[in-house]
Amino acid sequence: MMNRITLLLKGMAMGIAEVIPGVSGGTIAFITGIYEELIDTIKSVLGPDLFKGFKDGGIGGAWKAANGEFVVTLLAGMAIGVIGGVFTVVHLLETHPQLLWAFFFGLILASAIYMARQVQGWKVGEILALIAGTALAYYITVASPSQGSESLVMVFLAGAIAISALILPGISGSFILLLMGMYTFILPTVRQALKTFEISSLIIVGTFALGCLFGLATFSRVLSWTFKHYRNITIALLTGFLIGSLNKLWPWRNVLEYRTDSKGETVPFLEKSVMPGQFEGDPQIVLVLVLMAIGFVMILGLERLGAQSNADKS
Repeated sequence: MMNRITLLLKGMAMGIAEVIPGVSGGTIAFITGIYEELIDTIKSVLGPDLFKGFKDGGIGGAWKAANGEFVVTLLAGMAIGVIGGVFTVVHLLETHPQLLWAFFFGLILASAIYMARQVQGWKVGEILALIAGTALAYYITVASPSQGSESLVMVFLAGAIAISALILPGISGSFILLLMGMYTFILPTVRQALKTFEISSLIIVGTFALGCLFGLATFSRVLSWTFKHYRNITIALLTGFLIGSLNKLWPWRNVLEYRTDSKGETVPFLEKSVMPGQFEGDPQIVLVLVLMAIGFVMILGLERLGAQSNADKS
């Protein structure tokens, strides 16, 4: 029972993280000690292992092959986290964005330090992977969005790439869609499909969903393989992703350009990180630093959950 409650709490933390633009649930999964199990489970569910389990042992065999208890408990926690996040985190983003960004900045900074400590021996390969991951993630946070395309091929690719980014620590799937120029096309289309069940919208949503399934099935295998054969380099690369993503979470950012979202509201589109003295507004330096510290310290609690999971397995 305690293991299920612990896993449920981890799922809730992942769900809340997914509501925050620029924050990945993959980060929470890693620091709570379930990242590799999550990747291997996705690989099993979206691969031949599930069919083999069903063939050999029926529904019970399929449940075991799919790591059913893990999947159901984690998804339940994520659902609770997403629902809670929609009503609380989104409100905080609108009313106290600096303080929320500060909290997550501290959380991700501590996560990067934690992840770096998991590398057993920093050699040339690990250092290069760290630099490459940092540079790529930083580039993603400052890159100018493209125009995108409404072709089904592009919709499929957008789904595959965005869902792959979703399970990477430090990289947000929604932000990838924004960079590809597909965010303002996919979201309104999904909304339209749910409202009217229009065939053209349903085809686009279905194509996007197939891309997501393809991306998960493919990328989970890549990550599983790299963890087994190049664990240190993989962790160093993921650490770089976290470090590079800190620019997106910097609490003092001036808006350079706005865009209209799917609700017709004007929201920030391009932003530039600045020092507190250059911030266009009240920098709230003391409160920001306090929230950074709280986010940083909270990782200690999440680390303990991860350590407990590893202890239970061994």
